Amino acid sequence: MTGIAALQPHLDGGGTSLCRAWAITRSDGAVLGFTDHDLPLTFGGITFSAAAGLSTSRLMQGTGLAVDNAEAMGALSDAAIRADDIEAGRYDGAELRAWLVNWAAPEERVLQFRGHLGELRRAGGAFTAELRGLTEALNRPQGRIYQAPCGAVLGDAACGVDLSAPGYSAEAALLGTGDARVLHLPALPGFSPGWFARGALTVLDGAAAGLQGVIKRDRSGDGREIALWAPLGAAPAAGDRVRVSAGCDKRFGTCRYKFGNALNFRGFPDIPGTDWLAAVPASRGNTGGGSRR
Repeated sequence: MTGIAALQPHLDGGGTSLCRAWAITRSDGAVLGFTDHDLPLTFGGITFSAAAGLSTSRLMQGTGLAVDNAEAMGALSDAAIRADDIEAGRYDGAELRAWLVNWAAPEERVLQFRGHLGELRRAGGAFTAELRGLTEALNRPQGRIYQAPCGAVLGDAACGVDLSAPGYSAEAALLGTGDARVLHLPALPGFSPGWFARGALTVLDGAAAGLQGVIKRDRSGDGREIALWAPLGAAPAAGDRVRVSAGCDKRFGTCRYKFGNALNFRGFPDIPGTDWLAAVPASRGNTGGGSRR
């Protein structure tokens, strides 16, 4: 049993053996654990290192809908949080959980904070990370906008397209890279030129494993040239495997014919365009309202 009910008898006993533990789940799925105890802890399938020096300060939490505010600080380390992983974006939006734990009996613990990493700053061999609680989502705009393009993200719950279905993605080993944004793949037969434009490229192994970029251009020739809008945080190399997923330009015709998903289109394709705002009544010719014959 975990939670405050499990920890309360220990707190009521007077003398306590308490420490804090943090678990970070990165965007590539890697999980790292840290504790301010002087020995490592293990619970929930995670080993919490005692040597990383991670700590939190200015933790503010409320019972209402206000956004929780916290900050984490720690030392950069080759064995834990590395500068190149921060630069590569592996910690962008990473999930963070923080517990108060009885280190003598780790099953007696309570989850005190759950949220995501926000802005990260690093200087002098250390880093500072903003922590954003679950109520941060309440700051996001809600509702739909009346517009011709689709407002859903390809593959999300509103869209409903399964990008893992045959014909929507492909995996291949890189043949090479042109620059930081241009990657060369085999021909990928069965996928027409431009099929992956506006889609996603995910690196599956190598130094850039887990990183993802948005595809700007998809060209076919002797092979396949994929250009990204922005370079990846770490450079992939020839032989690294990548996955490319189909892209969508948010138009109704694309939704209907490319994905067969017209019923889930989340735009308003027949809404009048801006040219109608400038339309004025006719000033010449037959202006009686009848048929022009």
